[in-house]
Amino acid sequence: MPVRRIKKGEPGYGRKKFVATGTHQGKKYTVRFGDPDMDIKRDNPERRRNFRARHNCAKPGPPNKARYWSCKMWSSKPVSEIVGGK
Repeated sequence: MPVRRIKKGEPGYGRKKFVATGTHQGKKYTVRFGDPDMDIKRDNPERRRNFRARHNCAKPGPPNKARYWSCKMWSSKPVSEIVGGK
């Protein structure tokens, strides 16, 4: 399930930051998520804890939902590893 930044000229550019594609229960999906004008301030432990509690990241749901991928971005794993590359 690749996750990458949305490139200029693609649907969602300027409105969303990331796009995730894959299959879930035999159906293909495309999820665009993230505010392009906001930084992920997940290095602050208090902000990370509050975000993950507010979005119920202990049970993020299926991977065809934006909440799943947002919670994944706010995990302890570096965003560069999740996105791959840049």
